[in-house]
Amino acid sequence: MDDIPNLTVLEHSRISPPRDTIGHCSLPLTFFDVTWLLFPPVHHLFFYDFPHPKSHFIETVVPNLKHSLSITLQHCFPFVSNLIVFPTVTRKPKIRHVEGDSVAVTFAESTLDFNDLTGNHPRKCEDFYLLVPALGSAVKESDYVTLPLFSVQVTYFLNSGFSIGLTNHHSLGDASTRFCFLKAWTLVSESGGDKSFLTNGSPPIYDRFIDIPKLNEKLLNQTKLETFYKSPSLVGSSNRVRATFVLTRTHINQLKKHVLTQLPTLEYVSSFTVTCGYIWSCIAKSLVKMGGKTSEYELEQFIVSVDCRSRLDPPLPATYFGNCIAPCIVTINNVVLSGESGFVIATKLIGEGISKMVNNKEGILKDAERWYDGFKIPARKIGVSGTPKLNFYDMDFGWGKPIKYEAVSFYYMIMETFYISGSKESAAQDLEIGVCFSSLQMEAFANIFNHGLKSAIYQ
Repeated sequence: MDDIPNLTVLEHSRISPPRDTIGHCSLPLTFFDVTWLLFPPVHHLFFYDFPHPKSHFIETVVPNLKHSLSITLQHCFPFVSNLIVFPTVTRKPKIRHVEGDSVAVTFAESTLDFNDLTGNHPRKCEDFYLLVPALGSAVKESDYVTLPLFSVQVTYFLNSGFSIGLTNHHSLGDASTRFCFLKAWTLVSESGGDKSFLTNGSPPIYDRFIDIPKLNEKLLNQTKLETFYKSPSLVGSSNRVRATFVLTRTHINQLKKHVLTQLPTLEYVSSFTVTCGYIWSCIAKSLVKMGGKTSEYELEQFIVSVDCRSRLDPPLPATYFGNCIAPCIVTINNVVLSGESGFVIATKLIGEGISKMVNNKEGILKDAERWYDGFKIPARKIGVSGTPKLNFYDMDFGWGKPIKYEAVSFYYMIMETFYISGSKESAAQDLEIGVCFSSLQMEAFANIFNHGLKSAIYQ
């Protein structure tokens, strides 16, 4: 990293919690966590205005973030732990902390254009690769493999701002877990200590409330641990660009109205489902516009993760630590999705799929063993990450709220993915959608996206 163009490392640090505050402890993975063992790391970026010289950054931001992270880690020990994976399914993977464990934190300076990076227009994907840290490599011990779970990179932009890049292994936890950790860190950073967090915050719950041993063993049997040694990285150049599109509350209401006009008896229509349906159909149409063929025999598949915490019986606490999300998978014919009624039908199917899953009278875990069978269907897969219910634009470390939030994880080409978050301008009303395509497809997608909104508004 020290020799990468446009980036100069200022300092490599290792941050540990205060001595003797955690000790030796471990946390077993549930089947919700095991699902993500072989998935690539998760990367997130927060950009902050900071129109001050580098000396002020080094004297104020650097020591504050170090100190506040150290204090926060003692209350969120898995973030300063390692993932332990054994070669046989008889020994369950776990998160383990031993005294002296630390988080890799890099402080760097970039010559990239801060204003360009924080815009909504198409920007080079590889420019963002520089701003998120590597997770670290797996290490083979005598009878197990160990892997770091979390790392941080803080990058300064001359007299403009700084970014905080976060990387975590997905088995550490889902978006809710990451959100709770960041809320704790920002609260400690703003106040200078953990008194406010202990008084007003929500400490994580580490109890393992539920597990399905049969499914856990099945997932582990399907996991080829030799690939666990290979840690993927976001390096290299590409012709892909990323952009952010905003759906205002007016747009969303018009899209809902359009769907209900076509399907007046449809029971489940939400801002999330119309947004997903609209983006999914726009992606399909953009591929057709670029010369892709459509066929009633070719399938398109949409995958959304559903938070199960409040839907289990009994429900889990909102601050339950770990992964507690399940896949809802919807399948449609290519020619239907890219057709004139593709958006309406996609919204209907997504809404019905989510509704059926969360309202299962026998419990959301009833079909757990069949959740992952849907991935085996030959189809072009589109996934959505993020949720407007978690407002990542609230992450204020003491220098104001972020001016831009970016989810970088969907650069890994496992499947095409977009993300949804609340908007920085009106988090409770408008939605931001982040996409990453080739330059040609981005142009086609933007034209289809904007044309569709104009058609919906003037109907």
